Amino acid sequence: MKSDQYILLEDEFGAHNYKPLDVVIERGEGIWVWDVDGKKYLDCLSAYSAINQGHCNKKIMAAMVEQAKRLTLTSRAFRNDQLGPLYKELCDLTNSHKVLPMNSGAEAVETAIKAVRKWGYQVKGVPENKAEIIVCRNNFHGRTISIISFSTDPVSTTGFGPFTPGFKIVDFGDTAALEDAITDNTVAFMVEPIQGEAGVIIPPEGYLREVRRICTEKGIVLIFDEIQTGLGRTGAMLAEEHEGVEADLTLIGKALSGGFYPVSAVLSNTEVLGVLKPGEHGSTFGGNPLACAIARAALKVLVEDGLIENAREMGTYFLEGLKQIDNPKIKEVRGRGLLIGLEFHDTAGGARQYCEQLKDAGLLCKETHQTIIRFAPPLVITKEEIDWALEKITPILSR
Repeated sequence: MKSDQYILLEDEFGAHNYKPLDVVIERGEGIWVWDVDGKKYLDCLSAYSAINQGHCNKKIMAAMVEQAKRLTLTSRAFRNDQLGPLYKELCDLTNSHKVLPMNSGAEAVETAIKAVRKWGYQVKGVPENKAEIIVCRNNFHGRTISIISFSTDPVSTTGFGPFTPGFKIVDFGDTAALEDAITDNTVAFMVEPIQGEAGVIIPPEGYLREVRRICTEKGIVLIFDEIQTGLGRTGAMLAEEHEGVEADLTLIGKALSGGFYPVSAVLSNTEVLGVLKPGEHGSTFGGNPLACAIARAALKVLVEDGLIENAREMGTYFLEGLKQIDNPKIKEVRGRGLLIGLEFHDTAGGARQYCEQLKDAGLLCKETHQTIIRFAPPLVITKEEIDWALEKITPILSR
């Protein structure tokens, strides 16, 4: 079938909860993908940073196939030979004490919410059902009812109430607002080190360090949602490393499987995850041997193939190239590592028109919040490939 036939099938039989660009991809390798009509594209989205290691990474694929031949699922009623090694490798790489594996990013966020509430009641002494968690305006942590209960995006919330109570919202980057919002019932502050879905919003220098200080002094749990920013995307294993801080809970997912399988995890100190007892939380598929084998290979590729360093170096190069584009319609170009946002003024007519033109030129990216294009290619990208991308991007974004 041709692209238009696949699109007609989706439109007729699928729920219309996405508005994708009209490209039907059938295969991928490294930074490149091909559509069903044979056209080649440079992927500058990486499935929202899930494919940091590149499409169909051969090392991860080999680990997946090998494990799939041996054992895929036991449930957590039994132990498996991949889970313990994954725990240790994750803890060694991230300086964590405990790991709780799940499947999706939203599940990791829900897990963190449950854990810090229970910690608040059992350890901090918050009255039952009074726990409060502080979050940031313009956050994106997932799509479940509890998570959208603290979203400030009307597209995410309209028509989905009633919502889960127990959350306060403060401005991102404002430590004074955070401090003012903390009460005796506050159990945690959850924040993205860089707000990805909001348009690659980078907080002021020192913000994360000050947040760490406040949370320590006030006796509340600091949660970093690194589902998009973690695992090399910003030029560090975790984005928290740019300010030399450590969260009490860190949430990872997406690139934890290199795009082969849904895998997420809550990384924690012993105190917080230690409150969970058998039967209180879990998942049939969370921590299954296939997921663990894939995650172990995905982590190994990030480290041994130098992808974190490459993200740092190529991100600087790509960012500088984008900043050279001369167009008064462009408001700002910002980023860290290979997570880059290019924002247009409201009068530019929106970012999607540019994404559609770039698609026609052989480069795939996606708009966010109407006026922003996010550029986030796989971390395997080379200088020559960035030059190729800039040759496509510059004339289109100069209009």
